Formats: sequence, C-alpha cells, structure tokens
Amino acid sequence: MAKRKSKEKRNWSEYNEELVVRGEFYLDLGFVNNWNDELFEMNRGKKGGQYRFPDSFISWRSCLEAMDRLSWSLDEGIARSLAKMGFIPEYNDYTTIWHRVHDMVPEITLPTEKDLEVATDGSGLKTNNAGEYRVFKYGEKTKKKHLVVVITADIKQKKLLKVEAQIEGEGESEPKIAEKHLEELKKDGVTVKKFYGDGAFDTNALFEYLEESKIESAIKIRKNASTCCRGSKRRREEIREYLRLGYNKWSNKKRYGMRWVATEGIFSAVKRKFGEKTVSRSKNGLIAEAIQRFWNYDLLRAYGMKKVREMQQN
Repeated sequence: MAKRKSKEKRNWSEYNEELVVRGEFYLDLGFVNNWNDELFEMNRGKKGGQYRFPDSFISWRSCLEAMDRLSWSLDEGIARSLAKMGFIPEYNDYTTIWHRVHDMVPEITLPTEKDLEVATDGSGLKTNNAGEYRVFKYGEKTKKKHLVVVITADIKQKKLLKVEAQIEGEGESEPKIAEKHLEELKKDGVTVKKFYGDGAFDTNALFEYLEESKIESAIKIRKNASTCCRGSKRRREEIREYLRLGYNKWSNKKRYGMRWVATEGIFSAVKRKFGEKTVSRSKNGLIAEAIQRFWNYDLLRAYGMKKVREMQQN
C-alpha cells in the first residue's frame, strides 16, 4: 500500500508575511504614545522609588538585545538617541537596563480558546561559551552544565503557554513540571482536553493526574514497560493498548506526531533566532535569560500575526 502523503495546511504566503512583519517590531515605537499613562498605572500605590521607564519600553529593549546580542552599553546608546530625537523624555543607563530586564517576570498571553490540546517537552541551552577546543585541551572540568528549559504549548496554534528553566540536575523532573503547568492552566481558566508527551513522561504519577483531571493522553510508552506495573490503572491500560497496536498504529490513533510541531517547532525557532548559548554568569541570570528568550519569541510571533490580520482586514 502506498504511503499516504500528509496535507500541508500552512498558508505559506501568510506565514512568510508574518516573518517579514516581525521585523517592524524593532522600529515600532508604540510605547511612546502610552508612556505617561503606563507609568501612572505602574506607580499607582507603589511605595518607595517610582518607576521612570514603562514595562513596554523595557520589553522592547529585551527583544532587541536578545535578537541582535547587543551589549547593554550599545542598548544605552540606542535609548540615548531616542531621547535626543524627542521620542522619549529621558534614557536610562546600561546598569538600570540590565536590572530592569533581569528583574522582569514575563507574562505569557494565553489564547482565547479555552479547550486546548497541549504538549510538554524539554530541551537544553548551553551555558559554556568556551568552545569544544577548550574542553578538548583542558578536560571536562571546564565544561559547565546545560540549562534545561521545559515548555508547554498548544498543538493547534503552536502557541507557547508555559515555560520553566533550571540548571541541569537541579529542580523538578519534566513530568512534575508538566503536572505543574497543567495545574496553572486550570487556575487560568483553561480546560486541557488532551496531553502529549514523549517517553520521559511515562510515569505512574502523571498518568494518575491525567486520570483524575479527565485529560486524554498521547504519551509514548517506554520499551521496558510492563503490563503488571503497579500504582496506576490508567497507565496499565495505556501500556496494553500500546503493545496490542504497535507503535505505528498507536501513533496514528493518538496523533502522537502532533506534539512535535508544538514543542520542537518552538525550540527550533528560539534557537535559530536567539542562539543556543546563554551569556549570563549567575544562576538566576541564566534562568531569567532562558525564560525571556522564549517569551521574546512568543511576543514577536504574536506581533507578526496581529499585524497580518490587521492588513487583511483593511
């Protein structure tokens, strides 16, 4: 039987326009129009020192720095030029920029659709910029641990929903983080209909959580899984179905391949745009830098999609 070809659903003309329009973000000075109003809201009821620069301005500069890997001194020069041209009332120095960016807690905008199918996965970012030669020359002791980033995304819209970062070997496991993300989405008013994950998520605890939450699953079963496993009736049933159908039929029935475009697609896009190496030195700085890269990508993507929709309506 001839292999059935998958149908390409993406509108490439529209997608290419989104990529082009994203470039406008770096010259979009929309934050200027709402400068005073945004500062007023940020400082409402605030005790102590008052904010002098709105979050939208800081977010714009965070994306600018991440995309072009600018130094904070060059970033200060850009702000100084904007102040000289009269676009903004004043500029902040590179030390203030650094502190505001690293203290910023990105908030990911959730989709308006409330019934979602989501996937969770993890990937690594490099924390050592010395290169392979230095490791070869001086040994593995110079090699730093990777930074592990775990994301949860909507498979339909390929939209980032949650992101968490930690140093390799520290923090919670990927299944625990997935459970945490699902709980946070529930609190946000999002109903998750189905969860996708690779073999790393094949745990009794996660299957039990999905059973209690009435969430359908498409989790790849590990090769050494036994139908006699204890601790989760749901997992035993999933194992039996997986063994009965075999991987190919099971994958088609569960639409397991859908998880790839949601998570691996985002990982690939972020690493292409912002690089795979982090530059921060402190642990907190590394974690903040990793999270902000994914938030920056989501912000740029949303900006491009919004602009294309506005163009189509006009």
